[in-house]
Amino acid sequence: MHSLLLTDGSTLLVGGLQNHILEIDLNTVQETQKYAVETPGVTIMRQTNRFFFCGHTSGKVSLRDLRTFKVEHEFDAFSGSLSDFDVHGNLLAACGFSSRLTGLACDRFLKVYDLRMMRAITPLQVHVDPAFLRFIPTYTSRLAIISQSGQCQFCEPTGLANPADIFHVNPVGPLLMTFDVSASKQALAFGDSEGCVHLWTDSPEPSFNPYSRETEFALPCLVDSLPPLDWSQDLLPLSLIPVPLTTDTLLSDWPAANSAPAPRRAPPVDAEILRTMKKVGFIGYAPNPRTRLRNQIPYRLKESDSEFDSFSQVTESPIGREEEPHLHMVSKKYRKVTIKYSKLGLEDFDFKHYNKTLFAGLEPHIPNAYCNCMIQVLYFLEPVRCLIQNHLCQKEFCLACELGFLFHMLDLSRGDPCQGSNFLRAFRTIPEASALGLILADSDEASGKGNLARLIQRWNRFILTQLHQDMQELEVPQAYRGAGGSSFCSSGDSVIGQLFSCEMENCSLCRCGSETVRASSTLLFTLSYPEAGTSDKTGKNCDFAQVLKRSICLEQNTQAWCDNCEKYQPTIQTRNIRHLPEILVINCEVNSLKEADFWRMQAEVAFKMAIKKHGGEISKNKEFALADWKELGSPEGMLMCSSTEELKNVWLPFSIRMKMTKNKGLDVCNWTDGDEIQWGPARAEEEHGVYVYDLMATVVHILDSRTGGSLVAHIKVGETYHQRKEGVTHQQWYLFNDFLIEPIDKHEAVQFDMNWKVPAILYYIKRNLNSKYNLNIKNPIEASVLLAEASLARKQRKTHTTFIPLMLNEMPQVGDLVGLDAEFVTLNEEEAELRSDGTKSTIKPSQMSVARITCVRGQGPNEGIPFIDDYISTQEQVVDYLTQYSGIKPGDLDAKISSKHLTTLKSTYLKLRFLIDIGVKFVGHGLQKDFRVINLMVPKDQVLDTVYLFHMPRKRMISLRFLAWYFLDLKIQGETHDSIEDARTALQLYRKYLELSKNGTEPESFHKVLKGLYEKGRKMDWKVPEPEGQTSPKNAAVFSSVLAL
Repeated sequence: MHSLLLTDGSTLLVGGLQNHILEIDLNTVQETQKYAVETPGVTIMRQTNRFFFCGHTSGKVSLRDLRTFKVEHEFDAFSGSLSDFDVHGNLLAACGFSSRLTGLACDRFLKVYDLRMMRAITPLQVHVDPAFLRFIPTYTSRLAIISQSGQCQFCEPTGLANPADIFHVNPVGPLLMTFDVSASKQALAFGDSEGCVHLWTDSPEPSFNPYSRETEFALPCLVDSLPPLDWSQDLLPLSLIPVPLTTDTLLSDWPAANSAPAPRRAPPVDAEILRTMKKVGFIGYAPNPRTRLRNQIPYRLKESDSEFDSFSQVTESPIGREEEPHLHMVSKKYRKVTIKYSKLGLEDFDFKHYNKTLFAGLEPHIPNAYCNCMIQVLYFLEPVRCLIQNHLCQKEFCLACELGFLFHMLDLSRGDPCQGSNFLRAFRTIPEASALGLILADSDEASGKGNLARLIQRWNRFILTQLHQDMQELEVPQAYRGAGGSSFCSSGDSVIGQLFSCEMENCSLCRCGSETVRASSTLLFTLSYPEAGTSDKTGKNCDFAQVLKRSICLEQNTQAWCDNCEKYQPTIQTRNIRHLPEILVINCEVNSLKEADFWRMQAEVAFKMAIKKHGGEISKNKEFALADWKELGSPEGMLMCSSTEELKNVWLPFSIRMKMTKNKGLDVCNWTDGDEIQWGPARAEEEHGVYVYDLMATVVHILDSRTGGSLVAHIKVGETYHQRKEGVTHQQWYLFNDFLIEPIDKHEAVQFDMNWKVPAILYYIKRNLNSKYNLNIKNPIEASVLLAEASLARKQRKTHTTFIPLMLNEMPQVGDLVGLDAEFVTLNEEEAELRSDGTKSTIKPSQMSVARITCVRGQGPNEGIPFIDDYISTQEQVVDYLTQYSGIKPGDLDAKISSKHLTTLKSTYLKLRFLIDIGVKFVGHGLQKDFRVINLMVPKDQVLDTVYLFHMPRKRMISLRFLAWYFLDLKIQGETHDSIEDARTALQLYRKYLELSKNGTEPESFHKVLKGLYEKGRKMDWKVPEPEGQTSPKNAAVFSSVLAL
């Protein structure tokens, strides 16, 4: 035996002069496998994540497969014998002996091999006789070469050895016999022929490996020195008695006739473990629920059969055996949806599988995207949508502006998902949002540490307040004038305040008799539930209208300051309503088991009363007889339901009726269609201060301990939205679960199974609200955004200008061409995991931010001259500037030191939005990704992407650099990318496409051109030949054109 290799914690490979290698399991201390070796004499073995390396006495090094141990490659290093070799990264270095006339001689040339190309590179000449060598990869891939006489030399494997780098080890014996480097690369150990070990370190207290601990030495034999054992001790371990090995039958070894095997069957896995288990490949991980002692199972033979047959108690998922057991009660459409990323990113992800409607979903992978459901609720409020899209101000981070841009994208989309990255970027900059705890860290959002129900209710209050403040100082648009000529909102108030605000009187009555009245307003109400046990009627049976009235007209006893008594006194606080809002927003505040039990109990009571109201009794299985169904479906009953399932878990009414009384009181009651027949239409009663509110949206918290839960919304989509998207006029309830959108029955919107579906926010709107106002949208973006503007950079000079803004006579028209290119930087790195089969799975893609946007003229005398070349200032930390691909350098985006034309993202976004709205056609390469990161929705007929113009189906995409070289004989992107050069090249390629395809009239001839392109690309491995002279005309051409103009 000459060599040992520990492949993992329990497997050892043993090699020597024989023609095979043994694999030994250290746990069982047995031989598990034997590998045949074609070239005998394996004296050295090494391992990397690609190969086993075997060094032979014949001077060869063989590379073997990690699984099959078959030879993949072989290097013939030395003609004599091999002394030592080592592997690091893509390099293999070896030392040995070569055959000379007088015999074997130590070769002073180290053989170095490149494992990527599997060939030898320039040998390394050293100044000592190498007997041992090791890589010491600390700062660089240094080699330590050791001779048996004690000389030690350090050098780079691809450089030249320097005699000044030779050191000497003073061995006790005449020769060094072994050498090794610690795992931490902080210590070198030399062993000499006298049995001494010499330790070299670079610090007084080195760390020898990442997890250092004291060495455990073998204990001396204690058999001959055992102390006498006291048999009177009951706890004396009998294992202390040494028992000799014997081949005779022991007394405890009973024959089979006198004994029967009774093995203990494995108990079922704890349901809590199955519920919390997360699979990585074929291995499952779960936290220990600590329901049993560690490594202990109760030993009960008689009860084992009944206990182990309890698998039937675990409800199996109706979706399939692959699903987690705890999800059997949660409908599949309510579960948290995630995007599966592939090599192509999102291009091959089938969003249509989750959304077959023409409404747009929202992507959930962006930080703080928990508010997606509330964004959808605000979008489907017609007055809010029109108001927000008409809004535009000068603030850089205005939530109302960003929400309006996002609503515009939702309008344009035809079923494709959108992302609120720019809105959430502005949201993260608001100090109040951070102070309220609305900004979640990525780790908290992924693990579900935050209480999503409380979080979305705080977010609901915050967004209404923020929008109210953003709108408050702006002039009211003409679109919000009522049909009768009355203004939609009063002076000094915002439209958001008019829609959501409720004017109140807060009365404080002290026990001394003094009363204080203060006027205030609120944008939403929080439900206040009755105390348990206050009264049987209140505790066991109270409809939603009673709880809502109690919450609006709140009365409570609290300590408050009394001016009359001049001290804090117990006071009675009451709240009266002066004016009802147009939109009633309610936070449910179901934050504990107490509130959840209240909802559950009221739903059960409502279910029983709904059945008893029509003469039916509830059976044990909660099914109806045929006669009961006939009665339930009769016109007199006014209760049309197909099954008892529609009545279960329902306490929330679809409509409520509210009336202001003369003594500043408020009457609230549930409202049904039957009540409208009895009392008359709601429009006629509004003249008497009676209003009917219809349920428009419910936001619910889906409980799932595996993922931390999620938030979804049920929204009643109105006629105007269906008219724009589908050309039909009807109303329908939909489920919005990020990018999953599905029509649902209206009863599903008010059914809350408190085990997994908890209500968080309710939106009621006044009946016929939309018909009262002329809600037209006027685009607030004007052509002035394209004119010249000042740069944020302090050091920018006119000589550094790389573009010329458009003149008034150059304003683009419908169908004009604009060349566009954008460069990006990375804010967050990609998160990925390696599967068991070696493939990479992307968990979360890298978060990109636009850093430079360039638009060049596509026609006219100044064709190819940029009119937009904006560097985007960012306040967020940049992880990687991607300089090689973007041309962006550190400091280019910093207003203090940048010499570029620096602007805000909002300013450049408005320019692109104006170009989109005016109807120009963008020409570029890979525009789909550019628009996605910029967060723009561009109609497909306004995008001319050279990636797809020069692409054959089921073939690879071709780079702009190769297309420019092949068709235009241009060599671009030499050192870094430049967006001006790329945008101009894309325009030239589009002109070339029109020329080759005869404006698209001869597709067959153009198909032949593409075939020639792909054949040439395969021959050249899609690489552009390097230019003879490295000239970079890209900036020179731009600057000369600009100066000429």
